[in-house]
Amino acid sequence: MTHFRKPVLIATLMLSAWNVRAAPAAFITNQLDNSVSVIDTDKQSVVETVKVEGKPAGVAVNSVLKQIYISTPEGGGFAVLDSERLKVLKVVKVGGASLGIAADRKGELVFVADWYENSVAVFDAKTFAKIKTITVGKSPSGMTVSPDNRWLYVANRIDDSISQIDLAKLTIRNTTKVGEHPFGIAVDGKGKRLYSANVESDDVSVLDAHSLKRLATIKVGSRPYAVALALNDSLLFVTNQDDGTVTAIDTATLKPVAVIPVGDKPEGICTHPNDSQVYVANWFDNNVSVIDAKTLKVVNTIGTGEGSRAFGEFFSR
Repeated sequence: MTHFRKPVLIATLMLSAWNVRAAPAAFITNQLDNSVSVIDTDKQSVVETVKVEGKPAGVAVNSVLKQIYISTPEGGGFAVLDSERLKVLKVVKVGGASLGIAADRKGELVFVADWYENSVAVFDAKTFAKIKTITVGKSPSGMTVSPDNRWLYVANRIDDSISQIDLAKLTIRNTTKVGEHPFGIAVDGKGKRLYSANVESDDVSVLDAHSLKRLATIKVGSRPYAVALALNDSLLFVTNQDDGTVTAIDTATLKPVAVIPVGDKPEGICTHPNDSQVYVANWFDNNVSVIDAKTLKVVNTIGTGEGSRAFGEFFSR
């Protein structure tokens, strides 16, 4: 008996050790391929492609449960992936057209923005039972959760507004106007500032993350789509869809410091957990650009799938 158990034990230990050492992975939705490319950030290459039907678009990570949530606008819901085995575990129906998706910081809740129903559905992350549906503004898209897990922020694209949801009560606390057609949003690590990419006004709104008071408006490139912070929140990176560029903004001065050429039609953007590499999904070029936040240069380009979108926070940890 012992003779047969040792190889199994060794293999199990090796697998466990691999999981402990594994680099963070980037989960890139390829909307036209109905797939998700998984990038090993140490290897700087795609190590797996997972089929997800329904034109996958949004991405959210639950590090506690080691799950990845993929919104499927044409599937009316979202897929649940195992972040280690890289398999689809479940498909959850929501209704309408799900786009923006997020998870709370405790790994207990999943939030899904319904573009047509003007609402955010809240799900239990363990059972996937729907807890509540919260009516927000028109065409909700980008979402993010405050670092203290107190607030969920929702960009209401057609209403030109941001809603702030109290996660203890699951009710709206505040809604404020920003630029035209806000889409991707990000909150800083201290929960002090909220940034919104406004597609039609070609600018970024800067808000006080508690009061939603507007602090500044920063002009960027054409049709800004999403935003990400890096280098201890000292730089904000904004994808400009029609320019094929990323604008880097100094968050102390709120001034642009660089415009970085990337691929064609850059959309999703997220910062690696090392805080110094910024990954950009390029829709028309079917690839991902890797920006060094210190040099403000593209240091690699990784081929993915057709229609790479990756809207959301797409890194596992």
